[in-house]
Amino acid sequence: MSTSTLKTKNGLQDTGKTVKQSKGAHSPMAMFSKVRLAGFYLAISLMLLSAIGLGFKGLNLGLDFTGGYMTEFTTSQSIDKGQMQNQLGANLSGDFELSSSAANTHWTIRQADGAAHVIDKDWLNTFATQSGYNIAPQDSVYIGSQVGSELIDNGGLALIVAAVAMMIYLTWRFEWRLACGSLMALVHDVLVVLGLFAWLGLPFDLTVLAAVLAIIGYSLNDSIVIGDKLREVMRAKTNMSMSDIVDTAVKSTLTRSLITSGTTLATIGAIWIFGGQPLQGFAIGLFAGVVFGTLSSIAVSATIPQLIGLNPEFYQHRAQELLLNDEP
Repeated sequence: MSTSTLKTKNGLQDTGKTVKQSKGAHSPMAMFSKVRLAGFYLAISLMLLSAIGLGFKGLNLGLDFTGGYMTEFTTSQSIDKGQMQNQLGANLSGDFELSSSAANTHWTIRQADGAAHVIDKDWLNTFATQSGYNIAPQDSVYIGSQVGSELIDNGGLALIVAAVAMMIYLTWRFEWRLACGSLMALVHDVLVVLGLFAWLGLPFDLTVLAAVLAIIGYSLNDSIVIGDKLREVMRAKTNMSMSDIVDTAVKSTLTRSLITSGTTLATIGAIWIFGGQPLQGFAIGLFAGVVFGTLSSIAVSATIPQLIGLNPEFYQHRAQELLLNDEP
């Protein structure tokens, strides 16, 4: 057998091995792409479900937005919340919301604006005599509905301004398709958190609004990291499909995203458990925002640019222009 024949056979064998290795190398990437797309469809479904909840149920706005009365008092002994709720309900004619903290010794009563029976110091003294509890009044505050209306307008304006400013920055920093992906991820995070509060009927107050604003910053950070990695891969890889480029960028930042989200969730969980009733809504909003924000940064911010036509040629041409400009 001639040397050329041996070379041909060896070449065929090597080629066969290369093809097999190539198929084996691409199968995990194809599986990851399917998982990413499944996460994208899940995110879209959550957005639709949240929009339905906001449309039909709406947010359970707290006194910070609706206006009303808030009365705080303490008891010398720990009292079961259900027992306190029943005794207050027997003495109050209107609706009220009761919350407790500090081992059920610090109590907060919230009444809507225009309540028929407003709690004051004299009423608490009478209630203490009837119930036998040692009650000490702490504070009584009235929040006007006009203040709540201004808070809603200013909060909505803050969200819009933040979204526009981030869109402009991302378009300048990356490219408009990547900016659209990051903005859609932000819309997803905010909408899903608001939908969660709507479906569960949780009170939406200023602390929850602060959590929503914090979620915007957190989600933007993840989206920028993935967008920067995606740009880097597009500049370096010229022979990969756009789907493989997106998967490579997401996989290279996946560990960092999960570790960051995990440590953040541990901190928020501690606030949720030990912060008491006043911080419960804040902790729930942040916890849900971090979970859904991690999903959106992986499945939405990287997938949307691919769907609207992002391709590596834009960044490769820009890299070539930079090289030409640097030449003497």
